[in-house]
Amino acid sequence: MIRSNLTYLEPELMDIVRLFPEAEELEIFHEFIAAENKNVFRAGDKEYAFQTQPVRVGEEKDYDEKALVKRYAKLALYRILSKLYKKTLPWGALTGIRPTKLAYRERELGQDHLPLLRAMEVSEENISLLSRVLMAQEGIYEKRAGNCDLYVSLPFCPTRCSYCSFITAPIALTKKYMREYLNCLKREIEGVKPLIKNLRSVYAGGGTPFVLEAEELEEVFRMIAPLRTNNCEYTVEAGRADVFTTEKLDLCKKYGVTRICINAQSFCDQTLERIGRKHTGRDVELAFEMAKPYGFTVNCDLIAGLMGESAEEFGKSVDRAIALEPENITVHTLCLKKGAKLKEETAALGDEGLEEMISLSREKLTAAGYEPYYLYRQKYMAGAHENVGWTKKGYASVYNIDVMEETADNIAVGANAVTKKVVLQEGRIERLGSPKDIPTYLNKVDSLIADKNKLFS
Repeated sequence: MIRSNLTYLEPELMDIVRLFPEAEELEIFHEFIAAENKNVFRAGDKEYAFQTQPVRVGEEKDYDEKALVKRYAKLALYRILSKLYKKTLPWGALTGIRPTKLAYRERELGQDHLPLLRAMEVSEENISLLSRVLMAQEGIYEKRAGNCDLYVSLPFCPTRCSYCSFITAPIALTKKYMREYLNCLKREIEGVKPLIKNLRSVYAGGGTPFVLEAEELEEVFRMIAPLRTNNCEYTVEAGRADVFTTEKLDLCKKYGVTRICINAQSFCDQTLERIGRKHTGRDVELAFEMAKPYGFTVNCDLIAGLMGESAEEFGKSVDRAIALEPENITVHTLCLKKGAKLKEETAALGDEGLEEMISLSREKLTAAGYEPYYLYRQKYMAGAHENVGWTKKGYASVYNIDVMEETADNIAVGANAVTKKVVLQEGRIERLGSPKDIPTYLNKVDSLIADKNKLFS
């Protein structure tokens, strides 16, 4: 528990406490003494006082006062807990979802991002990783009013994986909503068409879009076709190997899809069984073989930290993914959110073996010619690590960069989809979320269309 004389700081400081599970039972009191520019913390019978020190170069006036107070207080608490529990973390006192945005902010102020990252006690390995990401985004990263991406949500899955926090259920239980869902999705897509200006990419995700029957999938592709007038990047999160068919791949090719995602998560059969998958590692390889003649850019997802999986098994999954030669490989760190079955069975995520897994993935992917091109973090991630998208040269995803860096509007349709309006000149983002469960979405689709048009008016 955290209490502060600046109540707006309490959630920010709790983010630091969550990095140290041992500290979550502590009662911590914080006081910011403005006249002395000092942070004072009290935990138990101990008191810690930190005189604020600059944690960036350049003119402090370029930052608003609240942002600087947050930064100093979080750094001070991180240092206290790091010393108390004799543990340092790879991202130091940084708790934001997108570390790259912090680096871009420094660059916009005309200064190097490295001093700030070092002052926040980010590891040199992660500073190097972030710098590589910025380099890989050159030529794609763009902040220009009117840019937008389209996200189409298809929240249907063959089964629900144990780590998943989305409101999903086996297709056998949600199939009854499919006809009405597609009707509502068509109305929503038609309703947002006037909002789409400079469309940079389209992403059809889920869920597992390939769980739809071929005729249903084609119906979705027909809805999208009139919006994609400039042959921009077009991704379909095909998903799990057990729903791949040549008929669905044929449809992707017919309607101009340029990228597909094959979500392996692991190539270890025992791990796949534990997380609730109904396919094997060999089935994933067969899905790659099936997709290869079509010439799609392919992304393969892996997750580090899946229950019961060793660093050696994870390393073998990375090797098998590399051997299949996808243009992109995304390495996620397991994150358990409220609603995940595994969250209900696990009190906390440890970092046993994770350091080795992350290190192995970086070493193996770099050696195979991949570069990190986007990264983001989430709360409740095992070991306070990150998710990283790796790419072969020339194959970085426009959609992933736009979404992770929040440089373009994201017009999102369907259940559990979040629309974002990026107000570049003011440095803020307005969000509009759709209901997560399908029946509620079906009942609100007309108001969602009206709300989106109002947001962008």
